[in-house]
Amino acid sequence: MNTNLEVNIAGIKMKNPVMCASGTFNFGEEYGKFFDLKKLGALVTKTITLKSREGNLPPRIYETPSGMLNSIGLQNPGVEMFLKEKMPFLRKIGIPVIVSVAGETLDEWTALVRELKGVRGISAIELNISCPNMKMRSGRARSTMFSQDADATFEVVRKVRKTTNFPLIVKLSPNVTDITVIAKAAQKGGADAISLINTVLGMAVNLEKRAPVLDAITGGLSGPAIKPIALRMVWEVSNAVKIPLIGMGGIMTARDALEFMLAGASAVAVGTANFINPRVIPQIIEEIKKYLVKNKISNINSLKIGTAPIL
Repeated sequence: MNTNLEVNIAGIKMKNPVMCASGTFNFGEEYGKFFDLKKLGALVTKTITLKSREGNLPPRIYETPSGMLNSIGLQNPGVEMFLKEKMPFLRKIGIPVIVSVAGETLDEWTALVRELKGVRGISAIELNISCPNMKMRSGRARSTMFSQDADATFEVVRKVRKTTNFPLIVKLSPNVTDITVIAKAAQKGGADAISLINTVLGMAVNLEKRAPVLDAITGGLSGPAIKPIALRMVWEVSNAVKIPLIGMGGIMTARDALEFMLAGASAVAVGTANFINPRVIPQIIEEIKKYLVKNKISNINSLKIGTAPIL
């Protein structure tokens, strides 16, 4: 049986719906040693900022039951070095490359995205407005994340939309009261797609030292522990907006990925699982194929809740 795994996210043509999530590692160069990166539906880069960042002081990663806390602090070389040192490798892979970016002011966001204008090999830009380490800055004051304020979300997406012709994917935070309000603001501002969810804010305590485990005190919780939250939010947002969604949050297996697609995602991104098994993404893709064949589903785009045959 022939099965079609191809998906189209805001004009980004992917041969399958599975990509790596923007995370705390250089996926292209590191994970290319374990499998052929051409198997990916798309590659999402580690988040890039306008200037280089050293990140937070260690300890900044801590394993928790069914998850992982991290407070890396968006360590990266800055956009200039990224374009010089990373893009030549990325454009050779031959798959869609989505560049994740982050800023703390509107001017910083637009200046950063402007640096990417006309760069060959970029398929889309992901606006990481939901990283706990990047908060809105006014003068010297830092308050909430852009993704925790509907008006701020609308404004940053609107500003960036005027700056670039690349498809815009807006990454949302689960650390809000109603994620649909933020999603609608992103759509209104000009987002072409939404990715969700980013990490859930958490904390760990060292009983022996009687102190927080992470130097930054709090960090982002990822992994299987947050999957039920992510699924619920994907479902809510899929019923609130008309643009495609990329689901993420605790995807470890093909079953997890398929559940996100049933909940309303058009594609999925895998993050924490790569730390455990660097070959997990091609394995997930193969298992998705097997599921489609077994269940006589010819096109993955038809996979929605309520589509199972009545027995």
